[in-house]
Amino acid sequence: MTLKSIPLTDDLHAYLVAHGSPPDEIIRDLAAETLAVLPDRATMQVAPEQAAFLTFLTRLLGVRQAVEVGTFTGLSSLAIARGLPEDGRLTCFDISAEYTGIARGYWARAGVDDRIDLRIGPAADTLRELPHERYLDFAFIDADKTGYPIYWAELVPRMRPGGVIAVDNVLRHGRVIAPQNADDRAIAAFNDDVLADVRVEAVMLPIADGLTLARVH
Repeated sequence: MTLKSIPLTDDLHAYLVAHGSPPDEIIRDLAAETLAVLPDRATMQVAPEQAAFLTFLTRLLGVRQAVEVGTFTGLSSLAIARGLPEDGRLTCFDISAEYTGIARGYWARAGVDDRIDLRIGPAADTLRELPHERYLDFAFIDADKTGYPIYWAELVPRMRPGGVIAVDNVLRHGRVIAPQNADDRAIAAFNDDVLADVRVEAVMLPIADGLTLARVH
């Protein structure tokens, strides 16, 4: 028994990944290409155990309508799309045609490209094009940190009762305790805002760099 989450060594992390739907060839190839092509940005990709969790959560919630803000090279979107039924839909928002060009190839390889609608442009603008009704089952936010409050404000009113929003990087490698830059300060403030938002019940999990799950009333 322990009173807090245990730290993960490299060996323990490898054990954890291997014992929870370990990455298949498509995910391994996507991770390898991202590292080879974008070595300085590869850490923007979700962790392998987080990808497995996103697929599991999408299936568990019975998601049919999902949104992702911040797609990068496509691992998180691939994971979410794999959890959708054949008639499910994932709308992805990103600003980079270059990065998402890598994603498109792996979506097609995994046979989920027909479930994904990619929209290129600032999400602060393109999110407003979504229907103004409570229809979304799931949303994943993993984009520019200072934009989180804007994305939250657009998504919460569009979530069906019981819908879930997942928000990545809410621990900022521990720097939310003592913010060191604008992104750290933005996330620390955002976390406080989520805690005070009476429209949701939220839990923060120590997965990867911290993941908040918020269930909308």
